[in-house]
Amino acid sequence: MPGSILPWPEDPIERAAAAAALGLRHPVPTGAGPALEGLATDTDPRVRAAALTALVRTAGAGATGSWAVALADSAPEVRRRACDLAPQVASGPGEGRLIVGVLADLDPAVVEAAAWALGELGPAAISAGAVAGLDGLARSHGDPLVREAAVAALGALGDPAGLGAVLAACSDKPAVRRRAVVALAAFEGPEVEAALEAALSDRDWQVRQAAEDLLSAGREGSP
Repeated sequence: MPGSILPWPEDPIERAAAAAALGLRHPVPTGAGPALEGLATDTDPRVRAAALTALVRTAGAGATGSWAVALADSAPEVRRRACDLAPQVASGPGEGRLIVGVLADLDPAVVEAAAWALGELGPAAISAGAVAGLDGLARSHGDPLVREAAVAALGALGDPAGLGAVLAACSDKPAVRRRAVVALAAFEGPEVEAALEAALSDRDWQVRQAAEDLLSAGREGSP
């Protein structure tokens, strides 16, 4: 491959760095795609994650196959990276359904990343059935960071079916309550107004501030 970085270094950290560097080359060297696809199956997860990032950077949606494989990788850091890259690859409900499947991952950091990714996908995530999965996470996942990410994603999607979980999150831990109040900006109705009014007396000043800001903005926007 003319102008490329071959052979790959024996040290995995150096291989990961070489993969990342190849993904930043302009123009992309001829044959970079196959070379990176080979690294995407490397024995070291750090190399696989770096190669996937470079593949997505250079090929975009053309890296969907490698990206889909990475979502089911044995290493949580690779699955998490795949979720982080999802908005650059996924464009329809098919990819959205793959990410919805990751919501059942055993690693909370992976689930958190998957929830964020679904919030970024918009209508494609809704079509893929993401709202029900996010609703379940927001209500009952044991990790508060996951609940917070799920609530944020529901707010980003703004689907009415997610409102119940967002309202329930207004009684969660402070960080989740703050996220829930912000997410309420995507919804409307008497339940939303009541939740914001209740948040004005929350024990956490950031929750109170967020509710005040939203209510003020709503009043200013009223005819």
